[in-house]
Amino acid sequence: MDMGSFVRIGSALLAGVLLLAGCAAVTLDKDLNLTPEMLAQRQVQTRRFDTTDEQKILRTCAALLQDTGFNIDESEARLGILTASKERDATDAVQWATYLAISVLLGVPIPPDKDQVMKAFVTTRPVGTEGRQVAVRVVFERAVFDTDGRLTKMEALNDPKMYQSFFEKLSKALFLEAHDF
Repeated sequence: MDMGSFVRIGSALLAGVLLLAGCAAVTLDKDLNLTPEMLAQRQVQTRRFDTTDEQKILRTCAALLQDTGFNIDESEARLGILTASKERDATDAVQWATYLAISVLLGVPIPPDKDQVMKAFVTTRPVGTEGRQVAVRVVFERAVFDTDGRLTKMEALNDPKMYQSFFEKLSKALFLEAHDF
């Protein structure tokens, strides 16, 4: 066997092993099951409303998000989907002080965070007996960028108070709209 054949056979074996390893990486038991933490977070992010008018709820969610500084990015009422975002300052005095100290002492610049984009994802769907309720799920996340414009952090915002506040405002807005206030 010449060296070229040996290299081709070795490469084919390595590719096969990598392919099999990649296929075995996802397991139904571990990777596709919802953890208790994920289920608890989903409960925080979801509320049911006694109505069949998904369109009205989606319009009210859009208005509420706009009232809190979000811009509507996409909305597909037939599918019950709404996405919104807003840009905010992400500077942190402690991070800037650390940045300056490291830059001066070590001569290694580590760009600090500068901007963040907060996103809201809203979905609605009919639920309950005979679809007489609408479930609304909202998920908030943020992406943080440094002074060079590079993404430094992408995270879900899991503070239950944020979700509670959103749903309280949504409930009030739906009540006021239903009673023509």
